[in-house]
Amino acid sequence: MAISVVVASSRQNGHTVALVNSLVTFEPATVIDLSEKQLSYFDYEHGNKQDDFLHILSDLIASEFIVFATPVYWYSMSAQLKVFIDRLTDLLTIEKEMGRALRGKRFAVIATGTDSELPACFTEQFQRIGDYLGMQMLPPLYCQCPDGFNESQHKVAISNFAELIKGY
Repeated sequence: MAISVVVASSRQNGHTVALVNSLVTFEPATVIDLSEKQLSYFDYEHGNKQDDFLHILSDLIASEFIVFATPVYWYSMSAQLKVFIDRLTDLLTIEKEMGRALRGKRFAVIATGTDSELPACFTEQFQRIGDYLGMQMLPPLYCQCPDGFNESQHKVAISNFAELIKGY
């Protein structure tokens, strides 16, 4: 199965990236790190057509399953992922065919943070985005990392998540 993971973190060696690295040992995937891409904010005049957004979207459309990976910042996604999600508005105006190609796609969110559990408001925003775009969302994987990412502590959950992706 072709899987793409969109990593949206401020640290290229942080907890979220460690979680992604662990996940891809169980389920190989193409990793797209937004920090390595040129991505502009949404622009009503669409003066940002030359950035990497449409290239990233082409890769995601070619995938069978999409994973968004982000730390939890103030009960929400990272700023990098928010910019990417905001750009999906382009798919409602100037790139409608690409937007339609997302319909029926399956996706999930993996996240790291310090809270004991993933806040409901965090998950709800992704569910609503998926519903709006006609995408099917798998339950998220959350790894609490108050003192750093500990792979052995989360290995079973990551393995189970990888198996869930395969069967979804």
